[in-house]
Amino acid sequence: MAYLKPSRQKKLLPEDLKYIFNPDIANVELTSIQKPILSIIGQERAIKALSLGVELRKQGYNIFITGLSGTGKFTTVQKMLETLQPECSMMYDYAYVNNFEDEDRPILLKFKAGKAIKFKKDMLRSIEFIKTQVAKTFESEPFSKNKEKLITKYHTVQSKLMGAFEEKLTKDSLTLAQIQEGETVHPEIFAVVGEKAFPVQSLNELVTEKVLTKKRVENIKKKYIGYQSELRKVFKEGFKLNNQLKDEIETLEQGAVKKIVTLSLNELKSKFREKGVSVYLNMVANDILNNIEIFNGEKPSEEELESGLIIDYLKEYEVNIILDNSKQKDCPVIVETSPTYQNLFGSIEKYSDGSGGWFSDFTGIKAGSLLRANGGYLILNAADAYSEPEVWKALKRTLYYGKMEIQDKHSSYQASPSVMKPEPIKLETKVILLGSSYTYSVLSTYEDDFNKIFKVKAEFDSEMKRNDRNVEKYVEVLKRLIIKEKLKEFDSSAIVKVLEYSARYVESKNKLTTRFSYIIDLTQEANYWASDGGEEFVTAYHVTQAYESARERHGLYETKFSEMFDDGTMMIDVSGSRVGQINGLAVYGDDRYAFGKPTRITATVALGNGSIINVEREAGLSGSSHNKGVLVITGYLKGKFGKNIPLSFNASLVFEQGYGLIDGDSASITEITALLSAMTEIPIKQSFAITGSVNQKGDIQPIGGVNEKVEGFYDLCKTRGLTGKEGVIIPIQNVQDLMLKDEVVKAVKEKKFSIYAISKVEEALELLMGVKAGKKLASGHYQANTIFGEVEKRLKEMRRKVTPAKQLQNDVPNSKRKNIKRKK
Repeated sequence: MAYLKPSRQKKLLPEDLKYIFNPDIANVELTSIQKPILSIIGQERAIKALSLGVELRKQGYNIFITGLSGTGKFTTVQKMLETLQPECSMMYDYAYVNNFEDEDRPILLKFKAGKAIKFKKDMLRSIEFIKTQVAKTFESEPFSKNKEKLITKYHTVQSKLMGAFEEKLTKDSLTLAQIQEGETVHPEIFAVVGEKAFPVQSLNELVTEKVLTKKRVENIKKKYIGYQSELRKVFKEGFKLNNQLKDEIETLEQGAVKKIVTLSLNELKSKFREKGVSVYLNMVANDILNNIEIFNGEKPSEEELESGLIIDYLKEYEVNIILDNSKQKDCPVIVETSPTYQNLFGSIEKYSDGSGGWFSDFTGIKAGSLLRANGGYLILNAADAYSEPEVWKALKRTLYYGKMEIQDKHSSYQASPSVMKPEPIKLETKVILLGSSYTYSVLSTYEDDFNKIFKVKAEFDSEMKRNDRNVEKYVEVLKRLIIKEKLKEFDSSAIVKVLEYSARYVESKNKLTTRFSYIIDLTQEANYWASDGGEEFVTAYHVTQAYESARERHGLYETKFSEMFDDGTMMIDVSGSRVGQINGLAVYGDDRYAFGKPTRITATVALGNGSIINVEREAGLSGSSHNKGVLVITGYLKGKFGKNIPLSFNASLVFEQGYGLIDGDSASITEITALLSAMTEIPIKQSFAITGSVNQKGDIQPIGGVNEKVEGFYDLCKTRGLTGKEGVIIPIQNVQDLMLKDEVVKAVKEKKFSIYAISKVEEALELLMGVKAGKKLASGHYQANTIFGEVEKRLKEMRRKVTPAKQLQNDVPNSKRKNIKRKK
């Protein structure tokens, strides 16, 4: 075999393992004047989109802001609105009043900001004035005399009518009396016997007593029946006269107060010329004239007093202001943290009638945050708005049509919904939704009209490029955060260490995180550790302590993993060599906290038809990306060796002691190496761990979590004792992502640990097996005594074993068949 030593050109130097920031950068001076928008860095694209959405006040140009949590979306929106101070349309007040023609359809009145409260006060004064003047008018001597004349006139006519009828009755020994049946009193004809009046129905008793003869009684009954029709006519005429009296009294009263009502309400019309006010006041005037008794100071009825519920009839003339902008000077910016239907769109309150029933009127209409933000901006969390019952559909409908309806939504815990339908309100609110890219994608794809009402998308990036200018601005923002949070002063080493962890969060030497919530947490905890130690300044030591402390708090799962490696439960070798066995690297956790650990991967090879069995897939433990990676390995082997020799083997690949879902293709190079080792029986060095994706051409592709993977294998090797032979092999593209902890950098510097970067499968094979990979000769075959040469040799042997001689002869060119026969 052509054995070799690892090439020094592939071995990374300590300076390759992390970016070292210049400590002088911590000396950036803060400017005395800072516009809020300047403190938002790394979000230029999002700021441009926000500027467009904020300043373009056209229907549909609402804003959807996407990005990871902690990137400052909420802060940016607030500061941008503070800085830009966009022009707002004129602010208005909104009020609902009673619709006297249809009380279930309250009327909307719209005033310039500050005028609604004036209208309400003036309306109240006018009603009180009318009430006072009506009472005075009705108590005045001229009105009383006119009313008395009317009453006397009708009483005279009615007396004459009844007097003539009673004279007829008297001649026939009959008379007219009032009787009560239940709660009803009505006139009835009685018979006069002697000096007493008896009901006609009781005359038979007088026959029994021999006071009257039977013939006399029959005669009285005939006359009684004869007068019944005339009694009804008289009663009807009396009722008619009574109604005429009431009508004339009402006309008299209306004539007496009409001038008062007209003068009072005309003054309001001249003062408030807003649309709908004049029409409403005309309705008020008509209603007052038709219900003058309300203004006459009548006492509550006995029924009302008994029920304890006294109706305020003057409530119908109230003005319900649902939005008062008299104190609003700037564009309203409303942040709705609880976007329920009632909080967003408003509600209609109900009142109890005291006996278990519920009712509602225009005075129970309440505004929501959508109306309070009218003319300005409403900020919502997209996920909250979408998950609240009935909110999303109503919000889409409102933004699409530009009109909002305040409705009462039925709840199983409340009384039945109101049938009230207040007049819709024209809405000019610009809605700003905050959500994830996934939420935006789902809504944009599956929700009708979403793209018509949210035309502006502002994407917040979780990272920014590292250059001198950006680092300077980053340090300035960092210092301002320290001042704002009232933390101890950070020395230059602490600032540099925060920058290092910022780069570590995004796994790149060339970028910094814009998820400032992470940075704030880190600085606050570093300040805590400095205070705990009684230090005056925060140093790099305290920042590192804060970072490691946070990892420890979340590190129970990692600790359990490490314990299983230490006691041998999880089987991993870090020394020696084995055929078909290799150390891969996996990452566990989430985007906030993750750790890497090695995992053993093995391969076996047997005669077959060229298929590779992915045991995880067969067991239902393999994700789609990992399945793809195994299929790519098949393509790689076919392209590398299948052109000359049919692949007459079956292989099996296993993540040993893996009992959970495995996904991702970062183990592709690991599986290829294990497979070729099993085929050639060339052992793999167990002191190495490797990670990397592979394409069908054998190129190594970058992977994620490189820092966690390197540190995970380093920690295991350190526990078992570093000998200087241990190391990790990574894709060359991931070198720019390395921001390793100082301990690993120190170990590499002291040559106790090594990190190699590769770009081709051949480089990985040579490092792991210590044998040349082999080059293809002009004949189309690979060099002998190399890895690929051995693979080709084994494939030929397998082909002979699985293929009959006749079939084997058909597989080779005609020019070579004679040689096969001679060998036989």
